[in-house]
Amino acid sequence: MTGTLLVTGTCSDSGKSTVVAGLCRYLARRGVRVAPFKAQNMSNNSAVTADGGEIGRAQAKQAAAAGLEPDVAFNPVLLKPGSDYTSQIVVRGKPWGTIDAANWPRLRRELSGVVAESLTELRSRYDVVICEGAGSPAEINLRAHDIVNLGLARTADIPTIVVGDIDRGGVFASLYGTLALLEPADQRLIAGFVVNKFRGDVGLLRPGLDSLTELTGRPVYGVLPWLVDLWLDAEDSLALDAGGVLGRPRPPRGEQWLRVAVVRLPRISNATDVEALAAEPGVRVRITSGAADLAEADLIVIPGSKSTVDDLEWLRDNGLDTAIRAHAEAGKPLLGICGGYQMLGRVIRDDVESKRGSVPGLGLLPAEFDFAADKTLTHPKGHYGDIPVSGYEIHYGRDTVDAGAASMFRLADGTGEGARLGSVSGTHWHGAFGCDAFRRAFLTGAAALAGRDRFAVDDTVDFAALRESELDALADLVGDHLDMAAITSLIRDGAAPDAPSLLPRLV
Repeated sequence: MTGTLLVTGTCSDSGKSTVVAGLCRYLARRGVRVAPFKAQNMSNNSAVTADGGEIGRAQAKQAAAAGLEPDVAFNPVLLKPGSDYTSQIVVRGKPWGTIDAANWPRLRRELSGVVAESLTELRSRYDVVICEGAGSPAEINLRAHDIVNLGLARTADIPTIVVGDIDRGGVFASLYGTLALLEPADQRLIAGFVVNKFRGDVGLLRPGLDSLTELTGRPVYGVLPWLVDLWLDAEDSLALDAGGVLGRPRPPRGEQWLRVAVVRLPRISNATDVEALAAEPGVRVRITSGAADLAEADLIVIPGSKSTVDDLEWLRDNGLDTAIRAHAEAGKPLLGICGGYQMLGRVIRDDVESKRGSVPGLGLLPAEFDFAADKTLTHPKGHYGDIPVSGYEIHYGRDTVDAGAASMFRLADGTGEGARLGSVSGTHWHGAFGCDAFRRAFLTGAAALAGRDRFAVDDTVDFAALRESELDALADLVGDHLDMAAITSLIRDGAAPDAPSLLPRLV
């Protein structure tokens, strides 16, 4: 089979990324050469490609579902918000500048060409391309400059399905209203609907599904049940609610739990690092912005940030710096990753990201940071003691660590990476906790520092296998609960040309 499909949603975090990943794995299992595509993504959770490019993390996960390595063509335009008004723009994997609402329309034409070229490239290399929309296609204030939802579908004549999140409530109104707000030429490409995150008896939902089909002239391709275990590689910051426990903690192997508090920075970036910790039995990972949670934690993690200096100021304004210092002074383990590592140093000199110049850090590590104009995008390898470790780097900051200070990791050439001082550690490496032996060694050391002597790691946890099993579960989910015969026909044949328009339109 050959063809293209666009998966849109009624809102952010409705399940578009999950459905695309499931479809990619489902088709790949059947020998279809399939690739994911998201024309324009907005996320601070990203991944590094083998050639040093940067794409949205969801597209890296979808690539894995398809059995592919991450590729800049899968996400040609990535917006990384640095404030409420501006975003860094990454084009074909490389930083391209900063945009705001005022200059977006001017840039849209050039970017639409990049999007079209990338989609054409993928269509030539693969049998099927499963595209993901962004937000909602019914954001009518953005439609004139849209290159990711119906703007993309209209340009490339792509059949489209709409995913609605029933867990939020009002799913029928959301699905119907999404279609009704579109102009007739856009409505023509909407082929049908998928209901996501349903709990209960589908039979109780059936009258509503039938009515939706009758009202719109379009089928509901299926109802996907709520699966609590699908939580790895969350891309949207909406999935990282402050105060929430990550994943579903399993009972400890020893006699004690290890409590991990991850600071919920306003501009949090690549916080998926800690998902591997949450996969360990007996480890409870809480995403928090509360000083009380930090005071109760055995291990505090300060994650990455898209705007390190601004988030450091937020820490201070909310008194979290005091809680972090108290934790370190008590000899309990504290880890900073990327932006979090930079916050732990003595000083940050930033004329690139925040343009705030020299700003004092928390002073808990013997390191200073200078922001360079070029972004570091690499896949480093090294050792933690005798344990091999690998990860990825995405940052502007360059560290200078005091001579003779302890490093976090050791590279092949003997140079160090990161810094350690007492119970405080920092590294620019994301993804290191995905290395099972390192994760166990780090947690064992952290438990000892925190006085959790009866905590024990589980040497059977294989995090890479957990990721693969989740992708297989997604494929099973769409295979068991969606009308895949109808969806594959839609991919192959396109949307029905005589689909009715809903009138009168409101706009």
